[in-house]
Amino acid sequence: MSEDMDDIKKNELKNRLTSLQWHVTQEKGTERPFTGCYNKFYEKGTYTCIVCDQELFSSETKYDSGCGWPAFNEVLDQGKIKLTKDTSNDMVRTEVTCSKCGGHLGHVFNDGPKPTRKRFCINSASIAFHEADKEKTSDR
Repeated sequence: MSEDMDDIKKNELKNRLTSLQWHVTQEKGTERPFTGCYNKFYEKGTYTCIVCDQELFSSETKYDSGCGWPAFNEVLDQGKIKLTKDTSNDMVRTEVTCSKCGGHLGHVFNDGPKPTRKRFCINSASIAFHEADKEKTSDR
């Protein structure tokens, strides 16, 4: 019975996500560089997992790394992500996945700006943007 439920949930998810979102989050794919909608996007707000809507990144930690994917130097909370060694494609990297649903987000590298020196290189297809409340941001 649980396998049937898993299949139903997978089918529902596959119907909800675009083919690129499915490929990136469920098959550990990567969108082509400089093609994602959030690469050069700098509105104030929060980025969430496209699969489960868990809050992951703040626009305040987003920066232009020049790598072709959205880059952040910090996650909202370390408990919201899982880091795993990734040796695919003849490389050694650290994969970033959502801690709630396990969806693949991207990779993290240690070549970012101070103070963290982190570059969370995240696929636009794996995240959704939620604009900050105008009242809250006008006080800054």
